[in-house]
Amino acid sequence: METMIDPTIQEKINVWLNGNFDEETKAEIAGMQERGEHETLSDAFYKNLEFGTGGLRGIMGAGSNRMNRYTLGMATQGLCNYLKQNFPGEQVKVAIAHDSRNNSDLFARISADIFSANGIKVYLFEALRPTPQLSFAIRHLGCQSGVVVTASHNPKDYNGYKVYWNDGAQVTAPHDKNIIAEVNKITSIDEVKFEANNDNVAMVGAELDEAYMDEVLKLSISQEAIKNQHDLKIVYTPLHGTGITLVPEVLARFGFTNVHVVEEQAKPDGNFPTVVYPNPEEKEAMTLALKKAAELDADLILATDPDSDRVGIAVKNLKGEFILLNGNQTGAILINYLLQAWQKAGKLTGKEFIVKTIVTTDLIKEIAESYGVKHYETLTGFKYIAEKIRELEGQEVYIGGGEESYGYMIGDFVRDKDGISACALIAEMAAVAKDNGQSLFEMMTEMYTKYNFYKEELVSFTKKGQRGAEEIQQMMAEMRANPPQSIAGSPVIEVSDFKLSTCKNLISGEETKLGLESSNVLQYLTEDGSKISARPSGTEPKIKFYISVNEPLASKADFDATEQKLNQKIEQILVDLKLK
Repeated sequence: METMIDPTIQEKINVWLNGNFDEETKAEIAGMQERGEHETLSDAFYKNLEFGTGGLRGIMGAGSNRMNRYTLGMATQGLCNYLKQNFPGEQVKVAIAHDSRNNSDLFARISADIFSANGIKVYLFEALRPTPQLSFAIRHLGCQSGVVVTASHNPKDYNGYKVYWNDGAQVTAPHDKNIIAEVNKITSIDEVKFEANNDNVAMVGAELDEAYMDEVLKLSISQEAIKNQHDLKIVYTPLHGTGITLVPEVLARFGFTNVHVVEEQAKPDGNFPTVVYPNPEEKEAMTLALKKAAELDADLILATDPDSDRVGIAVKNLKGEFILLNGNQTGAILINYLLQAWQKAGKLTGKEFIVKTIVTTDLIKEIAESYGVKHYETLTGFKYIAEKIRELEGQEVYIGGGEESYGYMIGDFVRDKDGISACALIAEMAAVAKDNGQSLFEMMTEMYTKYNFYKEELVSFTKKGQRGAEEIQQMMAEMRANPPQSIAGSPVIEVSDFKLSTCKNLISGEETKLGLESSNVLQYLTEDGSKISARPSGTEPKIKFYISVNEPLASKADFDATEQKLNQKIEQILVDLKLK
């Protein structure tokens, strides 16, 4: 029996078929109707594509729940209205960049047209550029806002639109909610000013590249080691994304002379033809880079995602095999290296700080404490790290920070995660290790012997549809109501509920305030230092469990045995929490 389309959805479809929409869009909808693609049509129209706290993200195509010129247009018009209310009497300026995805350049141009039609001055990048460069451009050009057209590492059918504020960071409270309210007031495409005023649009490119790269070069601390190890063998892949525009050039300017780009993935291509997901977290995405590294007997593999705000790396282990490091490992080695280098250069004055998110390894906290450097924790998301920098500006000095999902930010000239500068500093770190007769892996094991061997695991569960969302809420409610007494044989001594912003010590019964804005995250800490965090995703029907365990590491010879012990502990935690 043929499924009928819900009458309210059909009503929305009719608005698009009869409204002020272009013929191509109408033909796409009519085609779906003729082919009886009711499920696809329903999904495309059953709701409006939600403008969330970070912006838009969705599958491209015709429909109110799709990413297209109209949903993008209404979002941009709402943002224009908000900017004009917020900066009355000022010439409002915005910067716009885009990645390598299909339609990204088109969506960037449509956004520029709408901003310009609203009397807003636009700085539009002439071609694709990394997201961190957009963040940099906002402050460099004195803009009040900026947008980047990207869907990060999502599959190729997706695109999106991220909104930034005048400090170069993604919007946070109160602007995030206020922009959403303004966007929601736009109910028809007839309210959108699509007709460009080209006098308000300036193209930018090379000058911004130079200004940005100058800042990245200032981050270098160990020029001597790079001079000695300039021919360090590096394999780099941009995974068909924007990294190709800057990473090879930045590495060359740092002084690296032996960089090999994975040619099959060098050309920007929104179809991402050589990978399933263009995500450096996925081993599959690294296949070609690993192959090239083995052929060349390389020292280091670097990979950036399509908008180049995240970086994945691979290094040789003690047996000479390439292994991928996770985001916690890379982040910890980076912070360790930066603090070591700052101390050696006599730059630590007691005013410095680092930042990590609440689900990122506590090893970073231990490292900072050992150097007498302050550390701060934020909710998940780089906008919160940027917010902390803004709060402390002029009082304390930010060195670096990061989150477990492969995002790092060194220095504060960019206010978002930055895969370009991270690539440069990771390469420098590898050069320093080699100069000391070590590999990066050995540098990591040395860090583990000094502090503790930390091992992290992320487990995700996807629960589809409305029922799935309810199941996730039920899981969180159950964990709040009945926290486990012990996990993997170790008593639970502390429960932090970020929704209530409280931390309860189960031994003393004492409750303390967490001092962060409310977020639906629950965290258990056990007596042996294991930490388990439960966090439903804000953008997908997913719940994530972050598991962190640690053990002392006596020497690098004990690495495999200690890792085995930690893996067993993680397995036991998964069993105890019924996560497998």
